[in-house]
Amino acid sequence: MTTSKATSPLAPSIEVPGATIIPFPVLKRAAPAGAANQRPPVDERLARALANLTAAVEEQRSAVKNWQGAISELKTSTAGLRDGLVRYQASLGDLADGVSKLGSRARSLQKWAEKAEAAST
Repeated sequence: MTTSKATSPLAPSIEVPGATIIPFPVLKRAAPAGAANQRPPVDERLARALANLTAAVEEQRSAVKNWQGAISELKTSTAGLRDGLVRYQASLGDLADGVSKLGSRARSLQKWAEKAEAAST
């Protein structure tokens, strides 16, 4: 990085070796005559702030409630998926048992056939 010696007309620049820091523009507003009298009273500003905060909290409550509903639906969905997988695993176990029995029966028949062939020759 380079060090820039250029300065902004709106704010002073800061020079750091190896970097250029560009400050945000400084805006100065001239207060209109009687501006102090135009500000709402403190109680009114606090009441508005409290109303805004209350509305934000209600929005958060609603969002949390929706989130909890979505989590509940996800839990139900995953429970159904788990039940399906358990049934599938059980049917695969039954299938494996059947295949094992058929394999044993096939080996038994193969031995019988080999004995029968040996006896006929």
